[in-house]
Parts: sequence; structure tokens; C-alpha cells
Amino acid sequence: MCVINVISDKIETIANGTCIQHGKLNNRIYLMKLDSRDIPQVFTLMHQIVKEEWYSKIICKIPKKYAPVFFANGFILEAQIPKFYKGQDDAFFVSKFLSSDRVLKIERDKLSAFSAILSKEQPIITSSPTKFTIRELNQSDVSKITDIYSKVFETYPFPIHEKEYVLQTMSENVRYFGAEKNGELAAIASSEMDLENKNAEMTDFATYPKYSGNRLASALLRRMEQEMKHNGIHTLYTIARLKSIPMNLTFIRMNYNYTGTLIKNTNISGDIESMNVYYKQI
Repeated sequence: MCVINVISDKIETIANGTCIQHGKLNNRIYLMKLDSRDIPQVFTLMHQIVKEEWYSKIICKIPKKYAPVFFANGFILEAQIPKFYKGQDDAFFVSKFLSSDRVLKIERDKLSAFSAILSKEQPIITSSPTKFTIRELNQSDVSKITDIYSKVFETYPFPIHEKEYVLQTMSENVRYFGAEKNGELAAIASSEMDLENKNAEMTDFATYPKYSGNRLASALLRRMEQEMKHNGIHTLYTIARLKSIPMNLTFIRMNYNYTGTLIKNTNISGDIESMNVYYKQI
């Protein structure tokens, strides 16, 4: 999926095949896929970009076996996902903070509220709302998809409010699902599949405010889990907004495991927010 424009950020390939996203929107570099041939030059290349653009964070999703090299270059562990690659090797999220402001603005109040949630046993959700139909969306639904995303999110790290982008991802590795009532699309979510490594990100959840409180995210998640299992996916994961207590509860109550918080990581709804990482084996 390299190279495409992503709002003010972009995704591109550097060196021998390492894929990164970077730009002013998130004010960071995100190493999405590491080509092992690029170690150690990838550190020099990323820091050259940082020097030119004045980014305040580098975050990298890498196989566990390469973590010591990143630690030696000043990165710290923020989260991890067991059996991420082909149901065997773990993924580490390692980060380097390049500005004191990025660290000093840690959302302590939100972290405290989230900690209180983790300290309580949450009921597991097994039922789905009966008044809504859950179905996979297709190209004919693109206008409805972009309409919801445009109204729910002021900003987003990827251009999900653009029809061309949604159509492109549909033709590649992303499957979109929706909850409908009387023919109206009430909520949507997507599964971004990595079929080679047998994992999928459960992401892009959005619900029209008038339909909130109907557990539509849980219903969508349950349907997506079923579809991913049919596609041979072994590991599911998500990166959820720390400040969204309902979204965090959705994953906790669907038996997802919390494994870390990415501090001041992603620009959503007009601000750079901290994100929680969850995973589930199926």
C-alpha cells in the first residue's frame, strides 16, 4: 500500500523495502513494516527525515527479535502483541520521543480513569442488538461510509473520509462492515487484513451519535471476528483511543487483552491522543 497520500501525512517505502508513514498531522514517523535488510541504516534515514521536518516522535512496529537493536538506539517499549507474525513471532511497538512536550503532555487524568477500568472485572458481552442488521459493505456503500467518518471525526490519521481512499482499500486488504436500521447505516468498522502474517487490525469504528448506546461496536466486532477466522487470521488487534472509555470497554468485554499505551501518538478529532493496544487470539 505504498505510496499514497494520507491527508498531510504520507506512506512511502524507504531503503530496501521498509514502509513508513510520516507527516505534520501526527507530527511523527510511524515505521509500519520493517525490512530487515535496512538495519542499521533505517535509523540514519529516519533521523534525517526528523531533522528536516522537526517531528517529535518516532514509533516502530517491529518483530520482537529486532527490539534489542532499537533499544540500543534509544527506543523504549510501549506495547506488544504476541504471535503477531504468522501466529508465531511477537510484535513490539517501540518509540523514541524527540520533544519534551510530547512526553510532558501525558494525559495523566485519562490514564488514571483507564486504570480504574482495568482494576474491575468487566462482564463479557455475548448478545447482539436485535433491531439492527449487520452486513459487509461494498462499493455501493462508499458514500455512506465517508459520510459517517466525515461527521464523526474532525481529523483522522488516514483519509477515510475520501471515497477514492475507501475504494482503494476495499480493493486491497480492508473489509468494511456496517450496522443498519430501516435501511439507514448507523455504524461502521473495518478489518485491515495482513493475510501473509495472519493478523488483522479491527479499526475505524464510528457510530452516528443518535444510535449510540446500542452496543453496535460490539456487534460489528463479533461479525468481523467470525469473518477473520474464516479467512485464516490468527491474531486480532486494535489501537483504541485512551480517552474513549466506551470503545475500551467494548474490547475488554469482548475478551481482548490490553498490552500497553502509545503516548501522544495519533491525531484524531483535532488533537494528538494517546492510544491503547489490545489483542486477541482466535
